[in-house]
Amino acid sequence: HELVALFLRAFLVIALVMLKRLYIQNYALIRHLEISPSGRLNIITGETGSGKSIMIGAVGLLLGNRADTKILYDSSEKCIIEGTFFIRNYKLKDFFSSNNVDYSDETIIRREIAPGGKSRAFVNDTPVTLDIMRELGSGLMEIHSQNDTLRLGSNDFQLYLIDAFARNDEAVSVYASSYRKYQASLKELNELRQEAEQIRRDADYNNFLYDELSKASLDPGEQQSLEEELSTLEHAGEIKSRLLESTDALHNREQSVIGSLMAVHKSLEQISSFAHHLAELRDRINNSLVELKDAAREIEMQAEHVEADPDRLALVTERLNLIYRLQQKHHVKTVEELIGICDGLEQKVRQNLNLDERLSGLEGETGKLFNEALAAGKELSSKRVACFRDFISNLETMLRDLGIPDARLMIDHHESALGLNGIDEIVLRFSANKGISPKPFKEVASGGEFSRLMFCIKYLIARSTALPTLVLDEIDTGISGEIAMKMARMMKAMSAHHQVIAITHLPQIASAGMEHYYVYKDNTDKKSVSRITKLQEEDRILEIAKMLGGDSPSDTALNNARELLVKNN
Repeated sequence: HELVALFLRAFLVIALVMLKRLYIQNYALIRHLEISPSGRLNIITGETGSGKSIMIGAVGLLLGNRADTKILYDSSEKCIIEGTFFIRNYKLKDFFSSNNVDYSDETIIRREIAPGGKSRAFVNDTPVTLDIMRELGSGLMEIHSQNDTLRLGSNDFQLYLIDAFARNDEAVSVYASSYRKYQASLKELNELRQEAEQIRRDADYNNFLYDELSKASLDPGEQQSLEEELSTLEHAGEIKSRLLESTDALHNREQSVIGSLMAVHKSLEQISSFAHHLAELRDRINNSLVELKDAAREIEMQAEHVEADPDRLALVTERLNLIYRLQQKHHVKTVEELIGICDGLEQKVRQNLNLDERLSGLEGETGKLFNEALAAGKELSSKRVACFRDFISNLETMLRDLGIPDARLMIDHHESALGLNGIDEIVLRFSANKGISPKPFKEVASGGEFSRLMFCIKYLIARSTALPTLVLDEIDTGISGEIAMKMARMMKAMSAHHQVIAITHLPQIASAGMEHYYVYKDNTDKKSVSRITKLQEEDRILEIAKMLGGDSPSDTALNNARELLVKNN
């Protein structure tokens, strides 16, 4: 049983690890720094100014914060901040796919700042924008300090806290799905309404244009044929005259072309019997005669068909004028283009005919989806409201345990129109002092009491959701003694399911960590540098004793440090 328990504990630690490795190079007072924190509670201590807050600043770069060249330890080298994260439990594959980044259970996020100030961001060695890094980083790490009030003041985040506490995952998912379907249908309906308005506005004009083109009964290729016929009709007299002249020249005159050629053929025929080499010339002349006679017959036929026809000329001219006018009106040059415009107008006319039916059907579908989303929103809302009292009670109890006996919380709630997060608008209010009315979180001044409130909220929801790696930056300000012990136990309990990194100045909290890192400033070289070391058991006892009794701890302080470590572990 002991082996099984040990195995399960080890598996839990491995499975829940978020930040597996943090590497910092050339940042502020840090030349090189690397840690591989535990998957549970990690403690960071050190003297004021030793570089603890510098580490937080470096981690902030992985979350997409802005940077400049002033943070470079050596202005001639680039700064590198790199974090290796285990993310299997965080359902991020779709995020990676949508941003064209290769997914890996162990994902490496890197930020580089060049001496010239250029910043680059990478996820698994793929260049990404700061927005992508910021979105990903916010889901992997959360830095909580005394000044962290902005996020907690938003309605969306407050609803997230309530849903996490109430374990509303399924209800939230059902509502989100219904809301997306409704929004998609509403968008389609609005687009159709805009289209319908435009169609109706243009309907009469489109009908007129369509009727005009449709009645024209245009045929592909007719323009060229008509233009050729028009040219013939306009020059009919000259064409007939020239054709008759050609016929006369070929065989009607005394010295016609055909007659002369026949004489040549006859002469060659007479001499070819005794001058055989002239037979080929005779045959060529004969072939020419055949071609000329055929051409003469064709010219005669053409001459017979060419007649001046004023009525036909008028019809062809009128038809071409119609085509030219339509082309000018529609800014095209061919009949084929006019036919294409006619087909498009026909489609618009038909759309107008069934527009009301389409609108009616889509309005009915959108109304149905709205009612489904509203029902899902009301179901989600009822689950939220049902947990308000327990949420407040739990927080007030924890705050009293952490030294705020007069803590009071309230939740203002009213229903709103359908939105991304449901139909609820809530405002969380807090007061730490007796006789002071609770104020909205965003109006509460940051400080030790508000930090404890933030910590209690994180503790409360940690049991039911996958929190990112939580970095607690000296949120223990203003507490001591037994209250510090209670906070230490809460941190330890939270870290059973979520990785926690706590920067602290309290020995009670420092003694609760699974791993303890000490940050110090090394002044042995020309330029000060921050370093970090992982404390082993004896070094850890000495560090906690110094936190209890100063730089030269007494035996009593050393014994107290040992007792704290035993009590908290």
